[in-house]
Amino acid sequence: MYKKQMTIQKAVCLFVLCTSVIVFIYSLGIMTDLYDSLYYTITDASNRENVRRNSVAGAFLYYDMQDFNKQFLHYGIGLILISLLLFITNTHVRRRYYVGNIIAVAANVIANVYVAVWAHTRISAYRADFLNVDFEALKTFSERRHTYYTESTFFFDIHYLVFCLAIIACVLLVANMIWKFSLMKKEQHLIDAGKGVAV
Repeated sequence: MYKKQMTIQKAVCLFVLCTSVIVFIYSLGIMTDLYDSLYYTITDASNRENVRRNSVAGAFLYYDMQDFNKQFLHYGIGLILISLLLFITNTHVRRRYYVGNIIAVAANVIANVYVAVWAHTRISAYRADFLNVDFEALKTFSERRHTYYTESTFFFDIHYLVFCLAIIACVLLVANMIWKFSLMKKEQHLIDAGKGVAV
């Protein structure tokens, strides 16, 4: 049973690392459509009121999201570093879990859940702002200037999948730890029973 559990344990730790990398990649790509479609409509980003009067209505969303995107990128890097704790503490291969392993698991669960909730609330709000863009004006601008045009909310909506994977990884991590402690407890009972027979 231990062999099967340790194989799954290693796979779960790798899955956590992979989901952290996916979150990081997503943070790099979330602004892709906004840059391609909205950036060129903004003539003077230093003067917000001027932008509101002379650019496509709602286009300033591209600049409104910059601070969020920068922080999201940092969180993505942070999740990767925290997921590496699983490997630094040998959580992926250790037969018995100790305090360091519990801390590594807890840190990953807390960090992933926090980032998922934090990002979801902001991305949902920015998605609503994007739907308020004057798409007729944006389409006219796009046809005149030959720039990219889209009404797609794909890069906002995909966060459900990205963070669903991250939360699933955390659930598996906790489930694996519970399984691990159950096996450790059974093993200790067998050892104690063996000592009792020997006496």
